Amino acid sequence: MLYAYVLFGLVALVSWLVQANFQSKFKKYSKIALPSGMTGRDVAMKMLRDNGITDVQVISTAGQLTDHYNPANKTVNLSEVVYATNSVAAAAVAAHECGHAVQHATAYAPLTLRSKLVPVVSFASNWIQWVLLGGILLVQVFPGLLLAGIVLFATTTLFSIVTLPVEINASQRAVAWLSNAGITNYETRDAASGALKSAAYTYVIAALSSMATLFYYIMIYLGRRD
Repeated sequence: MLYAYVLFGLVALVSWLVQANFQSKFKKYSKIALPSGMTGRDVAMKMLRDNGITDVQVISTAGQLTDHYNPANKTVNLSEVVYATNSVAAAAVAAHECGHAVQHATAYAPLTLRSKLVPVVSFASNWIQWVLLGGILLVQVFPGLLLAGIVLFATTTLFSIVTLPVEINASQRAVAWLSNAGITNYETRDAASGALKSAAYTYVIAALSSMATLFYYIMIYLGRRD
């Protein structure tokens, strides 16, 4: 069990470092303006038009780093600072979220799979903490409860893993389009790419953290008779 704790601790430390690095880079690149003067909203609108997407709205949402694409109502939701700001960071985030809209429009397989997993993960998330808590407390007398919790947690881990290609592909689309459309140039291209790579690392760490946590619960289940 000791190695399970060590692994979990290492993943938690790396997760904190990656998050700190991403926030630092986002802050840094938020100070670099685009020569075009385009805001995040402008960038998003142009990328959608360039990809022939006319049924997706670009809207502003409250909060910081709350940017996301909602396939249910076809909206690109940009945080206030991204929506209204002219910066490399804003352009990168806006293009990334539009990358998801392009994935949706082209029926990108990993995105389709992730969308199908949403109801399952939503159900699991409502019960998982209680089932795992009860399973750990009753592991000696009712191990099946912990096993059920492990299965529920495994669905969220699968979701994290499936999310990786979705996010990486969206960033690749964003970087390529920003360059091809002339939104970024030789001075700003690397900054946009760096911001999106930092964001992608957070999803990698999230998946690793979920796998480490799943491993931890499995070790508790397997070691219940020790």
